[in-house]
Amino acid sequence: MRVAIVGGGISGLAAAHRLRDLLGPDATITVIEQTDRLGGLLRTVDFAGVRYDVGAEAYLTARPEVTGLVAEVGVDVVHPTGARSTVRAGGVSRDIPGGTFLGVPASAAAVADLLSAGGLRRVEAEASLPAIRLEGADVGLGRLIRSRFGDELPDRLIDPLLGGVYAGGVDSLGLRATLPQLATALDGGATSLTAAAATVVGKPRGGPVFSTVPSGLGTLVDRLARDVDVRLGAPVRLLERTASGWRLTLGAAAAAHAPADPVLDADAVVLALPAAAARKLLDGVVAVAAEAYSRIETASVGVVALALPPGTELPGASGVLVGATERRSDGKPFAVKAFTYSATKWAHLGAASPVVIRGSVGRFGDPGALRADDDEVVRLVRDDLAELTGITAAPTEALVTRWGGGLPQYGVGHVDLVRRIEEAVAAEPGLAVAGASLHGVGVPACVGTGEAAARRVAAHLHTLAAK
Repeated sequence: MRVAIVGGGISGLAAAHRLRDLLGPDATITVIEQTDRLGGLLRTVDFAGVRYDVGAEAYLTARPEVTGLVAEVGVDVVHPTGARSTVRAGGVSRDIPGGTFLGVPASAAAVADLLSAGGLRRVEAEASLPAIRLEGADVGLGRLIRSRFGDELPDRLIDPLLGGVYAGGVDSLGLRATLPQLATALDGGATSLTAAAATVVGKPRGGPVFSTVPSGLGTLVDRLARDVDVRLGAPVRLLERTASGWRLTLGAAAAAHAPADPVLDADAVVLALPAAAARKLLDGVVAVAAEAYSRIETASVGVVALALPPGTELPGASGVLVGATERRSDGKPFAVKAFTYSATKWAHLGAASPVVIRGSVGRFGDPGALRADDDEVVRLVRDDLAELTGITAAPTEALVTRWGGGLPQYGVGHVDLVRRIEEAVAAEPGLAVAGASLHGVGVPACVGTGEAAARRVAAHLHTLAAK
């Protein structure tokens, strides 16, 4: 059995690992990655004497996909300290309140400290507005939330929280893919956003919300790649169906008078790729899926890691989120959408020296600071740090990591797009898709799509073997 997995991010590696488990030691499982490293949006680097994540830095503990996987491959995990997260709201950094679901409050009292008197009155009145009737439709999150709560709550709280997850604002995202729990509550009879949030917030949740790997999430990447073949620096130019399976043509582009590009024949293929790359390979093979992928937009983002001198005193919070409407004291917009005070958030990093933090830049439709070169990006992030915390110490080390088109945007109708993709691909035996463009941008969601793709492919191959 020969399986080719195109894409060496966490989705593809999860698929590879699960396929090894399902197909056994004799199967040939090849991960093909066009860049020079595995991991995709998981990237751990040696920085200021520590192993430091400059991509995704944690995962949701409550979701079983990664929690089970790290236990399976024998990776140690740690949880954050008790430091609270904060949000810059109305020019002041405040604790992110409890009693909300991604900023949508279960009661007006939950957000009273963040809002003006007028903003609070809008939230208090939401439950008495005419009942929401979705009737199965998807709606724009921004339009729905602003029509119910006004502008202050989304600008001060919901937008910064969503920006931290998707790098997209409330006005560019759809309800059903972004906040499916609220959509389910509304479908189930909740007549207001406040009531819908109360059904979600009211569910008990024990234990830490997030986890990570103290040696970096790159450790998980390395463990997942142990038992598979890996080809780095190998872009896939063409995907074709053959009489016995699939053929992949490798090489960045066809060149006249050049030797034939190498090919890889496989019984099954998993495409664990960003939307644009998946569209390109599926065009002409599964046209319906290619067209649906073409409708998924992306945001470019960046992470600026800073190592501050030993003894630098950070705020007591684990970090701060900054909404797009917030302004510095000079009236200019912030370059960052968030700071993570890593040395405060994670005990294993707090024990190290120097003091490490990271700033996140780039929003959907507005790359902002990412237009500048690395030195200028660092300067802008340092200026924002001084504005937010008063810290002006020069970093002993700085690193800018750019993720061009790194985060897919879940717009209105995204759930239907994904359904079209998966149904069209399911009609092609031996082909499956995975990745952040489908069912969530977090690490657990990506792992889930990889494992689902692996099970689909394995079932097909076992059926073939039984004939």
